[in-house]
Amino acid sequence: MAATAGSSSPGSLLLLRKVGGHGSWVPAAAGFDGGRSRRAAGFAVSCTAVKPSSPVSPLAAAAHSPSDRVFNFAAGPATLPEKVIRKAQEELVDYRGSGMSIMEMSHRGKEFDGVIKKAESDLRELLGIPSDYSVLFLQGGATTQFAAIPLNLCSPEDSADFIVTGSWGDKAYKEAQKYCKANLIWSGKPEKYTKIPSFDQIQQTAGARYLHICANETIHGVEFKDYPIPAGAGAGEVLVADMSSNFCSKPVDVSRFGLIYAGAQKNVGPSGVTIVIARSDLLGKAQPITPVMLDLKIHADSASLYNTPPCLAIYVCGLVFEDLLEQGGLKEVEKKNAHKAGILYDAIDGSGGFYVCPVEESVRSLMNVPFTLERSDLEKKFIEEAAKEGMVQLKGHRSVGGVRASIYNAMPLAGVEKLVAFMKDFQARHP
Repeated sequence: MAATAGSSSPGSLLLLRKVGGHGSWVPAAAGFDGGRSRRAAGFAVSCTAVKPSSPVSPLAAAAHSPSDRVFNFAAGPATLPEKVIRKAQEELVDYRGSGMSIMEMSHRGKEFDGVIKKAESDLRELLGIPSDYSVLFLQGGATTQFAAIPLNLCSPEDSADFIVTGSWGDKAYKEAQKYCKANLIWSGKPEKYTKIPSFDQIQQTAGARYLHICANETIHGVEFKDYPIPAGAGAGEVLVADMSSNFCSKPVDVSRFGLIYAGAQKNVGPSGVTIVIARSDLLGKAQPITPVMLDLKIHADSASLYNTPPCLAIYVCGLVFEDLLEQGGLKEVEKKNAHKAGILYDAIDGSGGFYVCPVEESVRSLMNVPFTLERSDLEKKFIEEAAKEGMVQLKGHRSVGGVRASIYNAMPLAGVEKLVAFMKDFQARHP
């Protein structure tokens, strides 16, 4: 576009006119006063409608312009597939001929009804979700589910077991203590959350209503490669998993879980929507004190429309689900993720100790790769220089420091390759 950044606002970019033989777009107001100056000079102006040879809107033209996006290694909100963002941009003002933005239309109208139903259908296909499971699009983040789950699955006198492999599992355990008898049956805190125990070493609580895990710890980079079986599975105990940071990164046998929950803002969408997949027969037994907005049965019966849902976020999630299906499904996505992570871990392990990943190799995350530099005084410089090279958000979580590269589904292979090349160059410059 010919409009300069200094003379345009977000709104003015939608008010463009085409000039010149090359079809440049400039602000409609530029050099145009409605013909007043011509009339004052005694001129007459006539207008003739001319059909463009290629009817491309300014918005669509912008959507296909060369990208100058950085490689964003943030842990969440995180990078999204560029094609998804471009599609959302293309449809933002006028959603598929409706004359409305997805942000404006009623959540009970036919347009959004189609959006949320297709998002659910595509997610069911991706994960092979059985028909006796409810799929909910909620608000409040995964953190809200720390309270909602014990309120829906337990009475105040019921027990629930927690395997804590990082900060998020610990938060879930502490919140559950308010609403049931939560038991910490294993914690990796003494070893700084760098491993996952052998399941047969864990003493579970007889009669517990559920066993809770965080499938992938975003901060510490620890990921379950297999899942424990609740000791009381035959008596109704179920496995519950927070999958926020590896949701839809690989195939999962949903039938092994009673409930799965995930904040969307890491792998499948923007912030604002939380996805819950729950076995339907577990719902409807919430504690009397449960707030209506935390009663999962109410949301299931209302098809996630009890109140106004996060419409835009659900729409974007739907676009991501479409993209994952187009890639061949989660088996293919997992192969790509394993390849990307392998390249990065190989660079760390092959650095001769210049870079160190503290996580036990067998449980290293494919999504979040934390590492430190042998010389900690170089970490700030590493992060700053990487940012100058277009690789941003590499600073480790404030609670652990160091460096963290989050390489979710949408992180291109080129981003990981560029990071690895930078790491090798940085090491060579700091012997």
